[in-house]
Amino acid sequence: MKKAILLGVVGLCILQTSIAQPLSGDKLKARLRENLALAQSQYKLLHANIPADRMPQNYDIKTGTMKTSDVTWWCSGFFPGTLWYLFEYGKDKEIRAIAETRLRQMEPMKHYTGNHDLGFMMYCSFGNAYRITGNPAYKTTIDTAAMSLATRYRPQIQSIQSWDSSKNFRCAVIVDNMMNLELLMWAAAHGGSPRLREIAITHANTTMERHFRPDNAAFHVLDYTLGEGGRLLRKTTWQGYSDSSAWSRGQAWALYGYSSMYRLSGDRRYLDQARKLAAFILDHPRLPKDGIPYWDFDAPTIPNTLRDASAGSILASAFLEMSGQVKGREGDRYLRAAENILTTLSTDTYLAAPGTNGGFLLKHSVGALPLKGEVDVALTYADYYFVEAMMRYLAR
Repeated sequence: MKKAILLGVVGLCILQTSIAQPLSGDKLKARLRENLALAQSQYKLLHANIPADRMPQNYDIKTGTMKTSDVTWWCSGFFPGTLWYLFEYGKDKEIRAIAETRLRQMEPMKHYTGNHDLGFMMYCSFGNAYRITGNPAYKTTIDTAAMSLATRYRPQIQSIQSWDSSKNFRCAVIVDNMMNLELLMWAAAHGGSPRLREIAITHANTTMERHFRPDNAAFHVLDYTLGEGGRLLRKTTWQGYSDSSAWSRGQAWALYGYSSMYRLSGDRRYLDQARKLAAFILDHPRLPKDGIPYWDFDAPTIPNTLRDASAGSILASAFLEMSGQVKGREGDRYLRAAENILTTLSTDTYLAAPGTNGGFLLKHSVGALPLKGEVDVALTYADYYFVEAMMRYLAR
């Protein structure tokens, strides 16, 4: 039986963006360089706007409200991760100093085992830092974080448990967890235990087998019991419209996760899974022409509902990766999809004006609409994957 969540969006900003022909090639690259110059100044402002012992979480441009978090919040690694990308691009010493300061805040989290988000928290931050600097201390942190994440592997369900048991879930495995496997794969490939790779592969295979609907869209949450042989209790949602709906950011996490796993493993089954999901997204009749999804593909009030810039930015980065994994017209299709999204996110509708938006780069993301949390705000991961996508495009 379909469980639907009734949603009220009265008073929210409903975006119906129309754009000209998407930019490509040198014209788009020129625009992205402008965006990255803006991002450097914005992130200095963002750093100045938050307490030294806190991390940015979101900013509501309508009310001028900045929300911050401690380092245990699952998004805490995106701010330092974005700073490292910006240093890599501009070689600004002030950006690097801020990034190093923020890493020192994050470093104790290498021992964190409270949820599955060590990849987001530690690989996006320390992974970028080590890739750019080669500092061996950063690698040690990554290795420790990978071992911490591995403690959440549950053999009886052949998956990494996402959240601890609660009144809502007994043993939840969410599709977002695909994004944390790169931490395990990287650590195993760089001198870590082979078991880390085994866990990542097993989790990806289990997700591929159980987490997708016949139309190739991903469920958000699978809930298991850890007793009774790890019985699957239900397939449900936490942030989507309904149990059987296609929550947009969940589709983006899955697409990105499987394209990454193909790069890291060479297993074509992962590429095939990403291709199936890409077809679901790009052929969907409710995907807007400008490429920025509504917060859920099955939201009943489309087109009078919110878009999610964070889903768009994740998709852009994933499509760019996939454009290099396949050939011919299919690869061109993924490249055009990424260019479309990057062009849209570069418009005034989504891109902050200098000195505004609390220092964040993008506006209009949706965290958890059914929970009335982080609705139509700036979010750290929207910025992170937007900057990553821009860097990937400029590197072509």
